Amino acid sequence: MAGTILVAEDEALSRKNICRILAEEGYKVSQAADGKEAIEAIDTMDFDLVLTDIQMPVADGLAVLKHVREVAPQTFVTIMTAYASVDTAVTALQLGAQDYLLKPIVFDDLLRKVHLLMEHKHQACEIQMLRREVNRHFALDELVGSSPAIQKVLGLIEKVAPAEATLLITGESGVGKELVARAVHARSSRKDKIFLPVNCSAIPETLLESQLFGYVKGAFTGASSSQEGLFQRAQGGTVFLDEIGEMPLSLQPKLLRAIEGKEVLPVGATTPAQVDVRILAATNRELEKEVEAGRFREDLYYRLNVIGLPIPPLRERREDIPLLIEHLIRLHNVEMKTNYRGVDNAAMKILMSLPWKGNVRELENILERAMILGSGEWITPIDLPESKVAKDDRAPSIGRNLKAAVSAYEKSHIENVLRETAGDRTRAAELLGLSRSSLYRKMEQLGIPAEERRQS
Repeated sequence: MAGTILVAEDEALSRKNICRILAEEGYKVSQAADGKEAIEAIDTMDFDLVLTDIQMPVADGLAVLKHVREVAPQTFVTIMTAYASVDTAVTALQLGAQDYLLKPIVFDDLLRKVHLLMEHKHQACEIQMLRREVNRHFALDELVGSSPAIQKVLGLIEKVAPAEATLLITGESGVGKELVARAVHARSSRKDKIFLPVNCSAIPETLLESQLFGYVKGAFTGASSSQEGLFQRAQGGTVFLDEIGEMPLSLQPKLLRAIEGKEVLPVGATTPAQVDVRILAATNRELEKEVEAGRFREDLYYRLNVIGLPIPPLRERREDIPLLIEHLIRLHNVEMKTNYRGVDNAAMKILMSLPWKGNVRELENILERAMILGSGEWITPIDLPESKVAKDDRAPSIGRNLKAAVSAYEKSHIENVLRETAGDRTRAAELLGLSRSSLYRKMEQLGIPAEERRQS
């Protein structure tokens, strides 16, 4: 199995023999005579595996190992040591080495371990490829809708995902802001790294700083050891700061530093730690008003809002509701081991007419409840919460055709608007968001009586 290997060994004869054996097995081998040369090689070339002696001049094997973990975390490392100390091997493994070899090197043992590591490396690459394939379909599968409003969101995701700029996702609670953030991450160059969501309103203010930026040993009572923060843990990936409008003013300068300087200062530390993360943020607040009120830093707002991505509420894209219902029922059928086919005509009419203050989250909760309490293949008005259903709407319905259900709702809605405007079709068209000619066609298609169509 082909692969690239760096051999770092200060003993020339041993280095030469190891390189020869590995080259005969088909590996592409580079060599370094000390730790400094090894670190320079790692900075300029990509390796699948680094074989490094533990004792070398200038920089030792542990220094090489630490450097690999910092700049090439996907590279495997095996430590070679003539000092058969358990402590040395344990230290190397704790720092991230995959394996170790005792000197003098037994070549059969060397080749066996290298071959196994290369197999693991190959499997890791396959897993990454599969993950990319899953992520590639993520946004398409999870962001459901055909309305112009949601198509505009999908178009923006395609444009902004490859960029490294910060992104501010705005919208009411329940519209799916985290879903959009995950879709952006899944279609970015960081898709194989961690996506770390942080709800700024869920973590107490006294803990938020140490959670985000970490702390050093002795920074406060109970800090018996140093701890990485979430920004350091997400190295190379994406941090999603949900409810960013809830972040305390005292922490906002530190977040600004993380964005502008790519560094964080752990609690109690004097030296900053470098971080490489993309920051996505979301809020249901109007941050411009928060800035005017002095509750949010203006400079941080502009750094977060390099690209703004507003998510429309569900009531502004009602034509997506049938597709969302179909999608959510399919998901919950798998999770709950049920076999619901959908909602019937009468239930669809009710769901299409609700105000949806809780947006998609509210719709999902209502459907989940109905699927738990219902007993048939179809969700009917009797399965919906009483608070959402008028008494007249609880009568059994006939017909389960989706197009018929949508047409029934459209007809009822247009008739209601015409009654509100006393038959003024120009005003009704404005309220419905249609042109007059489109309204005429709709009324004719839906069979609205002539007296309803007559303009007063």
